[in-house]
Amino acid sequence: MDKVLLITGASRGIGAATALLAAKSGYAVAVNYASNSLAADEVVRAIRAAGGTAMSVQADVGDEAQVIAMFEKIDAKWGRIDALVNNAGVVDQQARVDEMSVARLERMMRINIVGSFVCAREAVRRMSTRHGGQGGVIVNLSSVAARLGSPGQYVDYAASKGAIDSFTIGLAKEVAEEGIRVNAVRPGLIDTEIHASGGMPQRAFDLAPTVPMKRVGTADEIAQAIVWLLSPESGYVTGSFIDVSGGR
Repeated sequence: MDKVLLITGASRGIGAATALLAAKSGYAVAVNYASNSLAADEVVRAIRAAGGTAMSVQADVGDEAQVIAMFEKIDAKWGRIDALVNNAGVVDQQARVDEMSVARLERMMRINIVGSFVCAREAVRRMSTRHGGQGGVIVNLSSVAARLGSPGQYVDYAASKGAIDSFTIGLAKEVAEEGIRVNAVRPGLIDTEIHASGGMPQRAFDLAPTVPMKRVGTADEIAQAIVWLLSPESGYVTGSFIDVSGGR
């Protein structure tokens, strides 16, 4: 049986690129999506057409019951899980902090932070040698926004990714003796659809001149870093971060 990988938010962008690359590397991939089943099914079809193994699985990571059901579906289908990529996340319309509603903040933190915690919790319960598992790998998606703060645009998103950084360090130390490695990738300005959901579809390209390399990154470039962290080649790497940001 191939090693089993769950990627949250894998129907588009970085998640989809990672699913395709991981499948080529031999993983059976569970392609999670919140609502866009057609996009997730297309990723699954592409993986299968290339000779890989994949399934789509619906869950809003901000809903604990849906996360638990998602892991149970993977249990029923493949009977194991070896790796998790916590990729699902949201941004909101650009706004100053003094314009943000509590509803906006709670949605942001519930999906970006709590969702990653709950997915990791379920993965650790299955992978940790403490629970009878065989070990595994978790890769969290942070952002260079955690360092930059995203003033005047989305400080809330930046703060949620700062939390992911702390979460990565703490969980890595917590499960290091239990066969689980935990790392994070911090993308910079990447050409994905997430900018459109924040009301600025051209944001990455508009800000490209501020990047030392003077260009935006691609989803595939982020996927390469994620898949390396999943691989045995990074076997002594835990609690670490890879910035894929063109020097930003």
